Amino acid sequence: MNTLLSSPRRLVVALVAAGALGATGAGLITAREVRAQAGIPAAAAPALLSASVALPDFSQITARYGAAVVNISVSGMRKASDAEDDDGAAAQPPRGIDPEDPFYEFFRRFGMPGMGASGGRALPMRGQGSGFIIDPSGIVLTNAHVVKGASSVTVKLTDRREFQAQVLGADPKTDIAVLKIDAHDLPTVKLGNSRDLQVGEWVLAIGAPFGFENTVTAGVVSAKGRSLPDDSYVPFIQTDAAVNPGNSGGPLFNARGEVVGINAQIYSRSGGFQGLSFAIPIEVASKVGQQIRATGQAHHARLGVAVQEVNQALADSFQLPRPEGALVASVEHGGPADQAGLQVGDVIRSVDGQPVVASGDLPAIVGQAAPGQKVQVEIWRQGQAQTLVATLGNARDKAAPVAQAEGPVGKGQLGLSLRPLAPQEARAAGVDKGLLVEDVRGPAALAGVQGGDVLLAINGTPVQGVAQVRAAMAKAGKSVALLIARDGDKIFVPVRLG
Repeated sequence: MNTLLSSPRRLVVALVAAGALGATGAGLITAREVRAQAGIPAAAAPALLSASVALPDFSQITARYGAAVVNISVSGMRKASDAEDDDGAAAQPPRGIDPEDPFYEFFRRFGMPGMGASGGRALPMRGQGSGFIIDPSGIVLTNAHVVKGASSVTVKLTDRREFQAQVLGADPKTDIAVLKIDAHDLPTVKLGNSRDLQVGEWVLAIGAPFGFENTVTAGVVSAKGRSLPDDSYVPFIQTDAAVNPGNSGGPLFNARGEVVGINAQIYSRSGGFQGLSFAIPIEVASKVGQQIRATGQAHHARLGVAVQEVNQALADSFQLPRPEGALVASVEHGGPADQAGLQVGDVIRSVDGQPVVASGDLPAIVGQAAPGQKVQVEIWRQGQAQTLVATLGNARDKAAPVAQAEGPVGKGQLGLSLRPLAPQEARAAGVDKGLLVEDVRGPAALAGVQGGDVLLAINGTPVQGVAQVRAAMAKAGKSVALLIARDGDKIFVPVRLG
């Protein structure tokens, strides 16, 4: 048994040695000799060799579909205040300042001293990105941020031909744009299905990082369904394939040569690749692309709620079996959720059978639905599961914010000094009723509650007097969820009691 466990490592050593000997007068070492040197039984060799046979042939994928990947160059004017250090447009560096100067980056972003405010000043911008051809008549998919603010878009093919492209439409919510170039009989990619992707599966990215056209990088799927704060409409595919500025808009292939995503973002503290790349699932891109080609714009639905993450403390407060779901922090008056009967304190667990594990899953699911569509919303209310039917609205009417709750939680008693709101205080806070927090101590202070906050509910039960607070606390467990109004926003704050 010890021989079998250690044999793969010894096989590698033996193969390296064989490669070194292959060019000598001794001739090539045979497979039988390799097994003998590594101490591997002949019966075990096929199983070890099968692993290498299973690796995808990236060269074949590149040879077949590389010509359908294009380089995109953009130019235009952008306000200095809107300057971004991204693929689509980079602010111009300050003249006369050494790039090694510690203030170089500051001046690049905010302008040189003595020039006054640069908020309304237009600056020339240039940028590069990638894209891929999905129709031989010249239809190209890319990221919306690649062509954002561009007055001129040039598409360059691998045969070095260049075309001025028309932007048929762009959808910032999903970061998808559709271009059209005046060409025919172009090579195209084959679209796949990202739902079939498995974590750990090989993927291939082709693009133009830093302008190096048709660069091929490979990695594996690190995770699926990632929710990012700035793009909550998209359940991203996370990979470790090297993606850098200029790769945006390029295709992500699976091992069968099918496009399963569009490379869109990286997580980086340096501006370069650090092992975290995010791609838009091809189903999202295709759906949005079809809408843009048909109408020039994309349509997204909305539910009309602000939600926040459910952590363990909130799960304990609402008697949830697991810290999953999207906790409703506010409901838009008269909106789709309000009409469906959703209430503050409900925890949304699924929409039309699609599970909502993290709060970011909700806008990603709802945003891909059509306005006017009826959906079944499974919620958790007062310790029981219920199902409501909601008719979704149009996201263009009003965007639904995502609330966030952060801060440490302590133990002990609640530690709040409360009094009823005066009418003018209620109007100033934008609420009808509630209790003003005059002083905060102990667990509530550690959880982030502040003086001047307005307490609206405990564990989803509205409170309008101190007696109601005491009654709610008498039924509380190890933690409670306080619904707080602050600066016009509402958010649940979990407080550990012990």
